[in-house]
Amino acid sequence: MKKAATKGEGASGENPSRLIDARINELDDWRGETLARVRALIMEADPEAVEEWKWRGVPVWSHDGIICTGETYKSAVKMTFAKGAALEDPTGLFNSSLEGNTRRAIDIHEGEAIDEKALKSLIRAAVALNASTRSQKKVRNA
Repeated sequence: MKKAATKGEGASGENPSRLIDARINELDDWRGETLARVRALIMEADPEAVEEWKWRGVPVWSHDGIICTGETYKSAVKMTFAKGAALEDPTGLFNSSLEGNTRRAIDIHEGEAIDEKALKSLIRAAVALNASTRSQKKVRNA
């Protein structure tokens, strides 16, 4: 897999991609496998995504703004899309954090299959939304 560009450093000064590698390796169960698969799908959908490490240990993928995070919990791997409420979700991937006006999340539980085509489409839509928001800001500031 092609390594993502990285931005910033973790609290220890380490490269964010290496910190994400370490998180995947320390989760030696289905959560590590799922986080690794999610990471690969993000990079397939947007090879220009930047890996970051924020908020005391949360993997983050960005492109003109945050695309999503990859949090791990005992019973789920949670992908939180920063602007998820503004994204079309025709296949109903979002199943968590549905009550807010901005974010939406996908909780992936042990044994659940990931609709890879739909997820990559959602990631590309998030990138496009970030790009359009950035372009609108440039126009307003010109």
